[in-house]
Amino acid sequence: MSVTPADWDRRVTALSEKLPDRARRAVDWLREPSRFWIRLGAAILFILGGIFSILPVLGLWMLPLGLALLSQDVPALKVPLEHAARWLERTWARLAAWWRRRFGSSDRP
Repeated sequence: MSVTPADWDRRVTALSEKLPDRARRAVDWLREPSRFWIRLGAAILFILGGIFSILPVLGLWMLPLGLALLSQDVPALKVPLEHAARWLERTWARLAAWWRRRFGSSDRP
């Protein structure tokens, strides 16, 4: 199955639509082409925060967020990020299926 940069754009748009209204508006504002320098600065700070994840508050969650912001302006990042997102979805589904087989449904009281 071929992956295109548009797949990543659709994923980001779909995820931003699931955010609360205030956060969605902030993400949409940040994704506007005229916000390049703000987006670049935020991406660099998130990536640096992800690198220094041993410190309190900073964590590995910041690294993919910084890369996602950077991908808005570096199209070459979109396909690898989409591949990583699909791999994470498959891995999560396998882990959830294993968990259900091993421990049963979580519907129990």
